[in-house]
Amino acid sequence: MKSTNFILREGRIEDAHECGSISYQAFKILDERYNLTIDWASPEATIKSFSSLLKRQNVYSVVAELDGHIVGSNFLWNNGAIAGIGPLSVNPITQGRSIGRHLMQYVLDYARQQEFAGVRLVQAAYNSSSLSLYTKLGFRVREPLAVLKGTALQLEVLGYVVRKATAADIDICNQLCFQVHGHVRQIELLDAIEQQTLTVVEHNGCITGYITVLGLDGHAVAHSNQDLKALLSAATAISESGFLLPTRNTELLRWCLEKGLHIVRPMTLMSMGLYNEPVGTFLPSILY
Repeated sequence: MKSTNFILREGRIEDAHECGSISYQAFKILDERYNLTIDWASPEATIKSFSSLLKRQNVYSVVAELDGHIVGSNFLWNNGAIAGIGPLSVNPITQGRSIGRHLMQYVLDYARQQEFAGVRLVQAAYNSSSLSLYTKLGFRVREPLAVLKGTALQLEVLGYVVRKATAADIDICNQLCFQVHGHVRQIELLDAIEQQTLTVVEHNGCITGYITVLGLDGHAVAHSNQDLKALLSAATAISESGFLLPTRNTELLRWCLEKGLHIVRPMTLMSMGLYNEPVGTFLPSILY
């Protein structure tokens, strides 16, 4: 696919260094503009993350090249019926040439070809440019979010048992996700089982919630806030990058703040295509 000054092509593993470096620089400039803590830990960590990303079989990638050099990239995550988009990043030097729009349109066209029921992304709420772009492309705002950080609580909630999940728990976890969102996230659950991070909560002898990992790339669903509080309380670690929480869930947000966790930035969940209003309580991942 060609545009006036650049070409778009599928990403390759050897693109990790350039794509990671561009993403680090782009988000660093954005965060510094709003006096926020830089989201990526370091250029090296970002490159390592992109190297892993470009190797994944369930992730479709696209890069933009200008005069033989990579100037941006975008990714589409195949997690089942619903696809997740991101991270999208463009070299700050080449911004203003509609490269970001073309990178987004490229993965949206691919998503349509693959017949996903819907696509979702999480957008930095303070970034008016990306909010405008995604809205123009057809995305709708679905949920205001906040990134929370802090020290793991490592507490027990009376009447709730939190334990590591096993492969035998996958079916009930899928059922819980379907009850809350209307679709399942089987691939992510299997990944979490492999990484030994999937955790479930039991109440009155039944599994009432789960969390894949307490971080931006993890998600959780539960019958009630109390179930989710038990999962959050029992977590032994919170990712350095924090985790996402829907701010409309005032009870849960207030509880987290009272426990010493703090808000570091606002985000927005946006979608195109199939979207079911959640029935129950949940934590989204950065992918949706």
